[in-house]
Parts: sequence; C-alpha cells; structure tokens
Amino acid sequence: MARRKKGEVVNGWVCLDKPLEMGSTEAVSKIRRLFNAQKAGHAGTLDPLASGMLPIALGEATKTVPFMVDAEKVYRFTINWGIATDSIDREGEIIARSDVRPTLEQVTAALPAFVGEIDQVPPQFSAIKVDGQRAYDLAREGAEFELAARRVTIHEAAVTAAPDADHVELTIRTGKGVYVRSLARDLAAALGAEGHVSALRRERVGPFSAENAVTLDFLEDLVHRGAASEGLLPVATALDDIPELAVTDQDAFSLRQGRPIVLLPRQVETLKSRLREGSRIVSAFQGQTLVALGQLRAGRLEPDRVFNLP
Repeated sequence: MARRKKGEVVNGWVCLDKPLEMGSTEAVSKIRRLFNAQKAGHAGTLDPLASGMLPIALGEATKTVPFMVDAEKVYRFTINWGIATDSIDREGEIIARSDVRPTLEQVTAALPAFVGEIDQVPPQFSAIKVDGQRAYDLAREGAEFELAARRVTIHEAAVTAAPDADHVELTIRTGKGVYVRSLARDLAAALGAEGHVSALRRERVGPFSAENAVTLDFLEDLVHRGAASEGLLPVATALDDIPELAVTDQDAFSLRQGRPIVLLPRQVETLKSRLREGSRIVSAFQGQTLVALGQLRAGRLEPDRVFNLP
C-alpha cells in the first residue's frame, strides 16, 4: 500500500517578493509550510543578497517549472565604483581599489558592447560545478581554477539612476544564464575602473512580476484569515507564451491516459502559427482546466506532462 504524502494537495504558483538575506531554499520551505503543501519548488535561484521575484511552484505547478528556465528576466542593480571584491558583491573580500569613477556618459557609451549575444565568464563564487565541486567552495578554499565563458543573451541594458559619483544603477533584460556580477565586473574592466554589485533586485521572471507578487507578511496574514488560496496564481501562469488548445471531454480523457489525440488541419495550422521558434509545445485545456502539455507532431498532440487538477 502506497504511503500517503504529508501535507495537503495545493496546486498553483506563488510569486514571492523575496526579502534580502533569505535564501531561495529557505523561501520555498517557508511557503510550503504556510500552505502545508505536499510538493514545492522554485523557478530560478535568487541569492540571499538579492531581493525580488522568486516564483515558487506548489503541487502540479512543479511540472511547469522546466518551462521557466528560458524565461526572460529583468534585473535592477547598483554598481559601487572604486572597490573590487573577490565575489563581486558587497560581502566579498576587497581585492582592489581605484580612484576611477566612470561618468554617466561613459557608462552609457560602454553598455551597447554588452547587449546581444555575448560570451560571459561566470563569477568564481558561483554554483557551477568544477570536477564535481561547486565553484564557490573552491574559491573559498583559495583554489586556483578557471571557468569557461558561456554564450548568453542580454536583450536590453540601460542606466536608470546615478545617485552620486560612487554609484550607478542599471536595469537589464536577459535570457537564461546571465550573471549580473559578471556584467558588473566586465563593465568596470571596460571602463578602466573597479567595482562590485552593492544592490540587486530581480524585477521580473517571465510572467511573474511586481504586479502579481506577494510578500511573506501578506501570505502569513492570508493564512491566518483562512484565505491562503487568494495568494495563489493558476498552474498555467508559467505557460503564458505557449499556445493553447481547447479539447473535448473525450480528448481530455485520452490525454490524461497518456494517449495522443488527432487534430483537425485548421487546428494544426492555428497552433503552428503561434508556436515559439524551435518549439512544438502546446497546452491543452478542458474549459478553464489545464489537462496536459504535449508535442505537436504529424497532426497529433502527444502528451508529455499530464496534470491532475480539479
């Protein structure tokens, strides 16, 4: 006899406005406990030194987490000129100083070189594995190693504030795998300066932004009032850029059984026109209920992930 899972069946997303000093794993644990949910996970780590959007999936929503990997992200961060640290953030050991203070005009002129597809070397204080070990563990031990550059995409970069000569605030819109600290390091080097990230906030992850975000205090109040569900977003929130297909009750039953369904030619053409470049993924809905995610192949929808939603 299968063991019953601890917790309750809770399905949906929480767009948490994560506070500073809290790790992503700690945040997920807190949300899971608040909802007493059986299963939880997050869509993209956010360091303790960063605040902002941390989408947390509960229950069936965890099946959509992989579709958030490629989601665009928006970051707003501040570079503190004059001091370089080994971790390129405010908690690292100081490794260099400089009297150079790039002007607003110089920073603005240098930014276009970092927009588009670029090769970026991750920070040594990062979670990337080197021979089975985390780079940040090796860095703390003082080991010497190099990380290979990775091809990443920065769609937009702009100066959004310059409060004084020592600080500049930038906002960037990126694809996956971009390290803000690496950008700060490389921008400082291009300007003949030293600098580190003194403040970092993630403004958006795909469809998750301040517009649908909640704080821990707000969620705790909802739970106290017995209204926790008001803090949940639908499971399908993460699938906003995936074309939808309305299916019949019979087709929904087949998909839930893991069987493909045959589509009409007009359905195929409509879906093809809405697919993301290089993607075949389609979401199937029975009324307002998400039934499955599947691949569009040869006039059929073949289910990859099936959802057990009421």
